[in-house]
Amino acid sequence: MQRLLRKFAVFVAVGLSLGAAAAVQAQGTVPVSVVVTALGPKYTPPPALSQDDINVFESKDKRTVTGFVPAQGDKAALQLAIVIDDATSLEIGNQLSDIKNFINAQAKSTSIGVFYASNGGVQATSPFSQDHEAAAKGIRLPFGNGGAYSSVYLSTMSLMKGWPAPGPYTRREILLIADGIDRFRGDPFSPDIQSTYERAEKEGIIIHTLYATGVGRASRNSFRVSYGQSNLDQLTERTGGESFFQGLQTPISFAPFLEQLDMILKNQYFLGFKMDAVKGKGQLRSFKIKTEQKNVDISAADQVWVAGAPK
Repeated sequence: MQRLLRKFAVFVAVGLSLGAAAAVQAQGTVPVSVVVTALGPKYTPPPALSQDDINVFESKDKRTVTGFVPAQGDKAALQLAIVIDDATSLEIGNQLSDIKNFINAQAKSTSIGVFYASNGGVQATSPFSQDHEAAAKGIRLPFGNGGAYSSVYLSTMSLMKGWPAPGPYTRREILLIADGIDRFRGDPFSPDIQSTYERAEKEGIIIHTLYATGVGRASRNSFRVSYGQSNLDQLTERTGGESFFQGLQTPISFAPFLEQLDMILKNQYFLGFKMDAVKGKGQLRSFKIKTEQKNVDISAADQVWVAGAPK
């Protein structure tokens, strides 16, 4: 159901990358890298995949694949930020144990940080740490009051701006728990949605979202709730993440969705390929991934940052 919902948000994204086609291409190609997820049906592990199974296209042009490396072993490093909107209803309290269990179940190679979004920024209740027991202690009830009535998207961008670039073979991902309603700009078509996913695409950050009911009048308006879920879906659709919903209410349990997220994190790869070089400051460029392997679903951001060539 979640994957069907992800398709719903595509209509608001059509045409947003038209400006990229106007950039002047430079001679030659440059290497780029993205993190992709490969799954079998219903969140099961995929069959064995190799570099030869993966094809990358830019428009109709096939690009050279230079690597397809599993994010495992000495390449399993992950920085996972759990971001909870402080405008989330206090009813989330019943699900806090699910989040803590998820944190404690992560691999030792995963550094986890816990953040609360409020007033356009984030408060770190637990900085990134491989001490998962300590990170889990950073989970608290959201404030659930008017002090958080800003934009969870501004908060997410604030987190990404202050997130140091990692070394090679280190994934950066966000689990955003919120209702997706933009209480600052308003819905629909808040410009901060595009700014958020483009920032994530440029930084190579994957965003996953888990819907939880917010507080205030907006959270009781079915249209605003639908807009909020569509906003969250855009983030995941554009960055290669996953959206988790259970109707228009906070799920009774987060555990089934967090188990699916755990399967996603365990089946990721570093995909390297070449793109045409561009002049100037660089730009986001669209690409598509295809495989002839049956029963394999590959998720990835729909754009990758291509650095500009020297003038």
